[in-house]
Amino acid sequence: MDKSDLILVGRVAGAFGVKGDVRITSYTAEPLALLDYKTLLREDGAPALTLTSGRPDKAGVVARAREVETREQAEALRGLKLYIPRDVLPEPEEDEFYVTDLIGLAVETPDGAPLGRIRSVQDFGAGDLLEVQPPEGASWWLPFTREAVPEVRIAEGKVIGVKPEETE
Repeated sequence: MDKSDLILVGRVAGAFGVKGDVRITSYTAEPLALLDYKTLLREDGAPALTLTSGRPDKAGVVARAREVETREQAEALRGLKLYIPRDVLPEPEEDEFYVTDLIGLAVETPDGAPLGRIRSVQDFGAGDLLEVQPPEGASWWLPFTREAVPEVRIAEGKVIGVKPEETE
């Protein structure tokens, strides 16, 4: 399986309790959606964890996995990134995007001048922000709003961005 066919959905944060439960930080809109996917994959596409049950936790999910029987086994998985095949996800609605599709896109002004590339997408509580890495210098944040990003052209590999100091 090609890495581009995988979507990062979580990361093992460590053990929970003494019976081998695994704490997973979820990157999905609904953390318990991880349970619907059942088998979560490693970065190379190999099976990582088969979730058999779970419950919500402050940062994601506390789950039981078929492959984990002890606290030590769960703790040894800390940091493991968990993926699902892209084809199990529904197509995004109009004006919705998967974060993984945005990372790496070029950012251009409405006139076509290059501003940089999207390095990451973050939400610090006030809405999504695109971290833009210019060709030189420090990265900067672009609000992911219709005013600041009037167009997303995934097929063309770019977004149209208006730097905050240029908005009215």
